[in-house]
Amino acid sequence: MPITPTPPQTSITSILTRIKKNEITINEAEQQLRLLRFKEISHIARIDDKRAERTGVPEAILAEGKSSDDLVRIVQACLAGGGRILITRVSDAQINALRSGIDPRPRTMKWSKQARTLVCASSTTPPEKTGGKIGIITAGTADIPVAEEARVTANEMGCDVSVIYDAGAAGIHRLFPDLGNLVKKGVDAIVVAAGREGTLPTIVAGLVPVPVIGLPVSVGYGAGGKGEAALLSMLQSCSVLAVVNIDAGFVAGAFAARIANLAAVPRKRV
Repeated sequence: MPITPTPPQTSITSILTRIKKNEITINEAEQQLRLLRFKEISHIARIDDKRAERTGVPEAILAEGKSSDDLVRIVQACLAGGGRILITRVSDAQINALRSGIDPRPRTMKWSKQARTLVCASSTTPPEKTGGKIGIITAGTADIPVAEEARVTANEMGCDVSVIYDAGAAGIHRLFPDLGNLVKKGVDAIVVAAGREGTLPTIVAGLVPVPVIGLPVSVGYGAGGKGEAALLSMLQSCSVLAVVNIDAGFVAGAFAARIANLAAVPRKRV
């Protein structure tokens, strides 16, 4: 049996709707669903452009380790026919290649040098707000770039994000006024980024009524530097918290946003 072509911008919901209307058979729907699994780009990449629909977490491109030419090809394919893509760990050379190499130029190209992220979209429409709310806290100023990667990711997933930067354990009095305001805003989850000894997530998790995600940062001296001490400290926390990998801002932001978006669902029903 020939495969029924999948229309542009097809979603799982639209396929199920077509079954309900008797426009396609179950076998045809199964074939179309298989085609939705990924978009193959020559031999270099397979883009999972239905990941957000399936899991709630968008497909993101890790620019690190990719040549500028390959990165341009991947982004170009992601944007074909409309779409939005988050690119992380983008170098200065890669951002220049993307700005000059994507044709037609995306209507949205939002570059954050600090977070090393680039958001490209075929329209100027921002992500739909979900009602999810998260907080992001850093122990020090050096932790901000990784925290910003988390912030950009959560924004792309429709969350409102509030930040408290440079509020580490060495001057813990800096934390309390803003932390109280964060709780009053009704955040659903908090990401805490810290390098060196990584104490701050444990402190925050012992004070707030929402899930806390520890984000170790590769900042520190000598033994246990490069984030190893922070990671082990968070894993040994006496407070209950989840911990992501060193410098994994995207993962921390996506995980917090996933929690927040799920928490927002019943609020919308009220």
